[in-house]
Amino acid sequence: MTYYVDQLEPGMSERYTHTVTEHDIALFGEVSGDTNPMHFDETFAASTPFKTRIAHGMLSASYISTILGLKMPGPGTIFLSFSCRFKAPVRIGDTVVAEVRVRDVIVQKRRVAFDCDCKVGDTVVIEAEAVVMPPARPQI
Repeated sequence: MTYYVDQLEPGMSERYTHTVTEHDIALFGEVSGDTNPMHFDETFAASTPFKTRIAHGMLSASYISTILGLKMPGPGTIFLSFSCRFKAPVRIGDTVVAEVRVRDVIVQKRRVAFDCDCKVGDTVVIEAEAVVMPPARPQI
């Protein structure tokens, strides 16, 4: 479903759930060019505070984009700004639940602000804010 700006109101929310796999990390590293050994080298990662490999933070953040671009507002949405804080690591096998909540709607400017987060269990791994331009209502 696609939501137009006049259909969105504060408090509306949507979620996306994904379990991070080895394959996800490999593909994200290939596409992004981020081959940091923190994500790919278990020996290197063992020497870090995390003690094991972790997923790219932006991989988990991309699940927020999945919601905004496919679920709410949906296809045709344009990202205008995004700010996030990484609060905890995500490891291979973790199930990430991303959620967006409408915070503010400016109908005249066709802008919607969202509070966003990603969690693994009860642990918040990302806190974020996004501002988007929902798709325009088709002209009749």
